[in-house]
Amino acid sequence: MVRRIKKSTQYKQTQSMKKHVLKLIVGTSLALALVTGAQAGSGNGSAGVISAYYDHNLFQIQFVEFSPAAEKSLLQHNASLNFIYQSDPGLPGGQPFVSVIDAIPGDGFNPIWEEVQITFAAGHTPRQLFSDTEIAAAFDAGEITLTLTGEVYWCPVVGPKH
Repeated sequence: MVRRIKKSTQYKQTQSMKKHVLKLIVGTSLALALVTGAQAGSGNGSAGVISAYYDHNLFQIQFVEFSPAAEKSLLQHNASLNFIYQSDPGLPGGQPFVSVIDAIPGDGFNPIWEEVQITFAAGHTPRQLFSDTEIAAAFDAGEITLTLTGEVYWCPVVGPKH
């Protein structure tokens, strides 16, 4: 009887280990496929480098959008996405709004970003914001609205803007 219990326990442990290893393999494969798909989906290479503010400092980041299927999966399974704030209409005089990021390496950084679109409320002239703290203050003051777009980007920080 003791021998059967030991075999049963060993069998359960083996099955549990197999499931764990399978989950690791599937998770790693999915992550590699998502990044590879994002990189393959863009012919931008270094041309996909844009400027973005982080706490009033200008950085260069790569900017590659994931495929729609990858975006959906990342939004469902990745709770640690960072945000990249953009305002597509731009600023007065046709000037572009420079993106704002909420993290850099060493400060809660994850190179996977969900886009948040900034819309300036009626009566508020669009202006450049330089940090997620300024964005939060403008939101709290009713100056802007924020909309999650469902668009997800791979945006590693390349370095400071010179």
